Amino acid sequence: MMGWNRNQMAERIAKEIQNGFAVNLGIGMPTLVSNYIPEDKQIMLQSENGLLGMGAFPAEKDMDADLINAGKQTVTAVAGSSFFSSAESFAMIRGQHVDLTVLGAMEIAQNGDIANWMIPGKMVKGMGGAMDLVASAKRVIVMMGHTSKSGSSKLLKKCSLPLTGVNCVNQVITNLAYLDVTPQGFKVLELAPEVSFEDVQKHTEADVYQ
Repeated sequence: MMGWNRNQMAERIAKEIQNGFAVNLGIGMPTLVSNYIPEDKQIMLQSENGLLGMGAFPAEKDMDADLINAGKQTVTAVAGSSFFSSAESFAMIRGQHVDLTVLGAMEIAQNGDIANWMIPGKMVKGMGGAMDLVASAKRVIVMMGHTSKSGSSKLLKKCSLPLTGVNCVNQVITNLAYLDVTPQGFKVLELAPEVSFEDVQKHTEADVYQ
């Protein structure tokens, strides 16, 4: 894959997390961000199934099958963590107490629309908490591949899939670049190593600029 790999993308996002933040990491790639939280920052990771204070993924010898995140992965809990019901978890989210959420997506439109919960005609378990998160988190960063498996752009002028949220994404990181969502389109803030702006243009359907 050209540019950053998943771990490098996660490490780059971790730099955006400020001291004291409450952060929700979506299922899939975003969970990798927990492995790169600097030790000198006091961050509380929130999981929709009722955990505030989630730590990094455990070593095999430290796994506890009863301690899982919303994606059913085994996790760790940091000192001072708390456990509560999913109702209280969503009250926290809807009450706008989450400073940042990092989500995956299938499509992002240049106005900040996000589609990340279903492909028509394919079986889907449900939207989960994504709709609440993108509507309520103070800042939304999307972490995803720049193109689909077929090579088509996932950064579009307008989403073609059912939307999760409208005009809610602030920034996007892909394997090619770190981008800001602006009224003029996607602004490239940082290019991945050995990736040129022309590479980003070539693989982006949406308006993109430096």
